[in-house]
Amino acid sequence: MVYFYIFLTVLILTAILTIIVRKIALYFNIIDRPDLGSTQTRKIHSRAVPLLGGVAIFIAYFLALFFQADRFLAGNLNWPQLIGFFAGALVLIIGGFLDDKYNLQPKLQIIFPLLAILAVILGGVEIAKITNPFGGIINLKSLVFISPLLITGWLLGMMYTTKLLDGVDGLVSGMSAIGGLVIFLFTLTTRYYQPDIALAALILMAVCVGFLIFNFNPAKIFLGEGGSLLLGYILGVLAIISGGKIAIALLVMGIPVLDVIWTIVRRLIQGKNPLKSPDRKHLHYRLLELGLSQKQTVLIFYFLSLLFGLSGLFLQSKGKFWALVILVLTMLAIVISFSYLDRKSKKVKI
Repeated sequence: MVYFYIFLTVLILTAILTIIVRKIALYFNIIDRPDLGSTQTRKIHSRAVPLLGGVAIFIAYFLALFFQADRFLAGNLNWPQLIGFFAGALVLIIGGFLDDKYNLQPKLQIIFPLLAILAVILGGVEIAKITNPFGGIINLKSLVFISPLLITGWLLGMMYTTKLLDGVDGLVSGMSAIGGLVIFLFTLTTRYYQPDIALAALILMAVCVGFLIFNFNPAKIFLGEGGSLLLGYILGVLAIISGGKIAIALLVMGIPVLDVIWTIVRRLIQGKNPLKSPDRKHLHYRLLELGLSQKQTVLIFYFLSLLFGLSGLFLQSKGKFWALVILVLTMLAIVISFSYLDRKSKKVKI
């Protein structure tokens, strides 16, 4: 019941803050307008929608986390780690606000995720060990530089996954809610019992659901640059501080992560800069091109995230490894299918 009351309180708080932030965005004209004249734009909405939704999520999440700090820090975590976690999120929100307002260039945009990662590392968050899926533990304590490199790669990957995924109403906020749910359930199991992480994951789920009320199609407010990065950042940090539950996060976000990897590879093969070449080849856009609605598209993503994420609750390390292999094969089959459809379409045009 304590968890239920926390969830409900945070959900209501987020909903109220979202309404307030939406009015502020409208007042200061921080709005995402449709670009109907371009075929390469990632924008698919037909009307102007206010941004800055990430600000409401940020305020609600960290207000709740600091209010419940005694519970959150009751385990192995400490105040410097919490402050580093908060500082990194604040940097993302500030950078996101500047980008939403002034449309920063990609080379400037990446500064804020890197500063956020630096804040986390300086706060004392580290990856001390990795579970070997075939048995045993890989200890990283003696390899001083490995942990910062792994954290940087992991958090950048998660942040840019949610950033690039944010193209359909409710997709990122809904999948992040599922991520929070899966981590919450996982850290309440007898074997991996971590009530401190469960609390942080529950709060994440609550803020995402509270925001999703206004973000589900047709969206009344968007996450904005800061919000899309923030949710990937929170998921990524939770996976690390829970003792390296990276496999769980990957099972939830696996399809989008693989989609981002394929996008980077595809653009490099084409001789394009992966960060400066927006297109409509992401999986969610391809599903829309097949005739699915935005709601149907996000529900497919929700289903796959729940399916693979919840499977992690019942699998040991080796089982999670094979689940990830199945995930990769699934994405590979999707890529091959769409490549075949593209070639077939070109032949028809000729």
